[in-house]
This record gives sequence, structure tokens and C-alpha cells, in this order.
Amino acid sequence: MRLILISGLSGSGKSIALRALEDSGFYCVDNLPATMLHEAMSLYADYGYQQIAISVDTRSSPSLGALPDEMHKLRQQGMDVRLLFLEAKPETLVKRFSETRRRHPLSGSGATVEECIQLEQELLASIQEMGIRIDTSELTANALKTAIKQLVEADCSRLTIIFESFGFKHGVPLNADFVFDVRCLPNPYYDPELRRFTGRDQAIIDFFGQQPLVAEMTEDIRCMIAKWLPEFSRENRSYLTVAIGCTGGQHRSVFIAEQLSRAFPAEQVLIRHRQLFRES
Repeated sequence: MRLILISGLSGSGKSIALRALEDSGFYCVDNLPATMLHEAMSLYADYGYQQIAISVDTRSSPSLGALPDEMHKLRQQGMDVRLLFLEAKPETLVKRFSETRRRHPLSGSGATVEECIQLEQELLASIQEMGIRIDTSELTANALKTAIKQLVEADCSRLTIIFESFGFKHGVPLNADFVFDVRCLPNPYYDPELRRFTGRDQAIIDFFGQQPLVAEMTEDIRCMIAKWLPEFSRENRSYLTVAIGCTGGQHRSVFIAEQLSRAFPAEQVLIRHRQLFRES
């Protein structure tokens, strides 16, 4: 059996992620206490379900402390268990609650949205490093659905590298394990002929092909990742996120992320362009 657990901050897109998994053929359950996981999975096995997605979050906070042990027990039984932890910047979460006019699940005590977000971060701190962290601050709903489906389809028997391009002016991704700043490289944005293209377009590829510094930095990053990848694998990690940042997230970071993704086995790599996703 295969179990995908969805957790994270309220307003970060857990409902969207759960719907994406449902569209992918998973039997989905929203807000199940962690202490009921073992019993629920036994029941689903009797029903013949093979792919299950369950949301576990602060709406059932008294049981959150049991989550690590419950995951361990299920894995000992041979189940494929993965945790996806969704988060976003506090200012983004505040804006989303304001736009939807929904109450925060922890607002029963009369606390402000900002106070509720801080409390929820504290309640979830012990589990956020247990799985793959997904920063949804700059992602559209469609981009998040795409990212979820990519992660679910990845081979969990080996470490998956996620190369993510981003723009520093939009903030550094919260989920990054490595962050590389490529703003020192030549910027095609200042060429009116090239500005409208992205790092995936041939015009930009040709431009960077004439820049020795670009090839040198790309190779330096590749060597560092390749050198330390075995150490991360020995830690039994499923994912490693490498964030490549330039100013706007359109040209340099996109090009280098694409080049790096081709330097590792295709079945081991996922690629995500945060700012390109955001505008799609």
C-alpha cells in the first residue's frame, strides 16, 4: 500500500494538494488524527485500496506528537509512506485569509490571524523536517497541483533532486536545502531583444552559450551537488531541493536549473521554475 500524508500551515494549499491526489487516483481523507492512522490503513487494506492520501494537521493537534511513531510502524509493515509538508510566508498566508474571508482554524481563542500562524508554526515545528517541504508562497493552484503530481510519481527508492529556479526579488524558497546565487552572471534582461524570453528559449540558450562564466558556475554547482549527494542519500532522505536564484527568476536561474537537471539521471530529477509557474 502507498500512503501520502499531507500536512502544513493553514492556507498553504493542503486542500488543493489533496484534490490533486484524488485526481491521480488516491482515496483521500481530510483531517484524520495521527493516532488513528494504523487503524484506518488496516481498514482501507480490507477494502482493497492501494493508494491513500490523508491530511494530518493542527485541527487535530493533540495527536500530532504520535505522527513519527505511526509513520515508523506503517513503514515496518512494508508500506510506502511519504509526508508532504506545505508552507508559505506569513504575509502570504495573511493575504490569503483576508481574500477568502475564512477564519483560521486556531482562531477560536480570539487571536489575530498573525498570532494563529505563529502558533501553528510552533505546533508543526517537530514534523516539518520529516518530509518534503513545499513553499507555496509564489505558486498558483495549477502550479501546486503539477508539483504534487510530480513528487508523487517520483521513485521513492532513491533520492530525488529538485532543481528550482526563483527570483530573489520574490523571496528565497522556504523549502530549499541549497541556495545558489547566480546574479553575478551576465543578465540578458538588459538586452531589449532578449528581455521577453526565458532561460528555456533558444535565444537565451545561445546567449549564455557565449558566456564562459555561466558554464564555469554551472559546472561548479554540479560538482558540489554530485560530491555531497551520497551523504544525503545515506541519511535516508527522499528529496533534495537545490534552489538557483537570479533577480527576477526568468533568465539566468532558469537556464542553469535546466542545465543542471540534464547533468543527473532523468529518473532522479524534478525541475521547477517558480516564477514561470507563477505567471502561467
